[in-house]
Amino acid sequence: WAMKQNRVSHFDPVLSVYELPGLAAKRGCPADWSADSWSDYGSRDKPGTTLGRTVPDGNVLFPDIFHTNHLLFYERFRAYQDYILADCKASEVKRFIAEYLEKVLEPAGWQAIWRTDVFEVLVGVVDVNFPALKAVVQLSEPFLCESQDSSFTLECMQELLELKEHQILLQELWVLYDESGEFDQTALAIEHVRFFYRCIWRTWDEEEEDEFDYFVRCVEPRLRLHYDILEHRVPSGLVADYQNLLSQCEELYEKFLNVRNSISSNDSDSEAENVSMVEGLKLYDKVEHLKQKLKLIENPLLRYVFGYQKYGSLQAKGLRPTGAKVIHVVPWTMTANLLHLLARDKLCPESCEELEIQFHRDPLTAVNACYEGDTVIICPGHYFVDGVFSIADSIELEGYGLPDDVVIEKQGKGDNFFDCTGANIKISNLKLVQHDAVEGILNVHHGKTTLENCVLQCETTGITVRTSAELLMKNSDLYGAKGAGVEIYPGSACTLLHNGIHHCKEGILVKNFLDEDYEAPKITMVNNMIHNNEGYGVVLVRPAGDETACAESSRQEQPGCVTDELELYKQAGTSEQTENSEIANVLGATSAKKSQIHKKRLSKLGFTEADDDLMSQEMFVSVEGNQFKWNGKGSFGIFFF
Repeated sequence: WAMKQNRVSHFDPVLSVYELPGLAAKRGCPADWSADSWSDYGSRDKPGTTLGRTVPDGNVLFPDIFHTNHLLFYERFRAYQDYILADCKASEVKRFIAEYLEKVLEPAGWQAIWRTDVFEVLVGVVDVNFPALKAVVQLSEPFLCESQDSSFTLECMQELLELKEHQILLQELWVLYDESGEFDQTALAIEHVRFFYRCIWRTWDEEEEDEFDYFVRCVEPRLRLHYDILEHRVPSGLVADYQNLLSQCEELYEKFLNVRNSISSNDSDSEAENVSMVEGLKLYDKVEHLKQKLKLIENPLLRYVFGYQKYGSLQAKGLRPTGAKVIHVVPWTMTANLLHLLARDKLCPESCEELEIQFHRDPLTAVNACYEGDTVIICPGHYFVDGVFSIADSIELEGYGLPDDVVIEKQGKGDNFFDCTGANIKISNLKLVQHDAVEGILNVHHGKTTLENCVLQCETTGITVRTSAELLMKNSDLYGAKGAGVEIYPGSACTLLHNGIHHCKEGILVKNFLDEDYEAPKITMVNNMIHNNEGYGVVLVRPAGDETACAESSRQEQPGCVTDELELYKQAGTSEQTENSEIANVLGATSAKKSQIHKKRLSKLGFTEADDDLMSQEMFVSVEGNQFKWNGKGSFGIFFF
């Protein structure tokens, strides 16, 4: 216990429940650490319960239970970090939880509802088996039970408990409400255990390497992801992907364990065992691959790196069956003068005899009515749109007037605002205003999108250029993003000409990973004004341990290139020309490193010379004439992960 005592902190009743995680741990642990003097949420000296109550669902009139499933992120974070798990290893998790429960759990004298997938029954706790994380129970009187069928009688439940030796998992118990406060800590402790095994623990965690801190490696990222999902900060498509990956991994891991157990229980060196070993290795590789994908999504910095296949089913309509192209007009109010101007400027090209014109009440309806080659003209006005613009065909969307006169504002909550997958999309002369979105204001998933003479007022991320997509942005203004103004993914192409990117957390975020499946992005930045961003003007994200590329990034020594923790590296230029050239050098160095890796891979395959096409994966970089002013951390930084 002395070893555990040094790891776990004592709770000071004076401290607030919302105190920053880790502060209590720095205060030390007094020698008289006892259940009566310690609490997650306050002093035991205060009379009465501090927890709420809730009425159980169902037809049976069960007594009320403690309401404990509403805890905030920092309440759970603090409990796991400072009191339950501390710095334990994966193999020590169950023991640490048992020791925590011994200090806070009432060993007997309380009642609970035992819940399973098929029944609920009222039980009384007479003892606790702490090492097994189980309670010793007996049926309460009067007998109260609710089930999906009538087979769970008193005799049936008694027989079931005898088979279980009257021991059931603590996480299956919901403690009955007691206003005295005597069982508050019991209810909270069981809630922490229940939440941990339902939302944090994975069956393969015990096989994690023990040199890692389990809380830092697994608990914190999974806990953050859980609350990010609850608070709608993760796109619904990514949530679905994570849940599917988790189910696949659990299923494959169970198969892997069965194969491994069958091999270990068979001492013969038979052909069947050799086949099983090969099958086990294949399953192991698949499980490891899925585990890595799960870890990427659990990491808030990396969860969007590879994107998710939410838009694979979005199909382009193609040309109309008649072959005609239509101009869609969206008027806020239509006057004779406006109609005359539209006819002169937009509706009567060189040959307009066969031209079809359709009028719509709002921009989203007009875009949804488009086929390949159509044009949408939006007249001056302030349009509120509750929905997502999903553009899969090559169309033009333009405002008739200055951007500040043609405003499309997002209304209502949703993952995103504009999603572009068309081969050649053009958006011009519009002001886009984003609210309550999880993703950025505009996502280019596939194809090419041109953004010209637009104003983008962001709230989350700004523009995202996904793998294999292309963005041309010119003469536009982007501001207000809580993330990066522009995110550039591996394998994409991004051209930024004469734009303003300002008042974002970061200006431009370049995600480049030395992975064989993803090419380096192709980037052109000319005459942009990048200013007043909270962090850097331009940030490059790349893996820690990439010292070679870092060393090649500049003629000068780079003392900031280290690989211990997530770390930002700042490189300040002495003039605008120096800044542009240094950014180009650093961005291009990663491409050179990837080129070397690609050459080595080809050499191993027997290719001694690679043709120009095979080696065209290098990052194309043109950075000229950009101005970087008043960015909080400087013009350029590198983020290692």
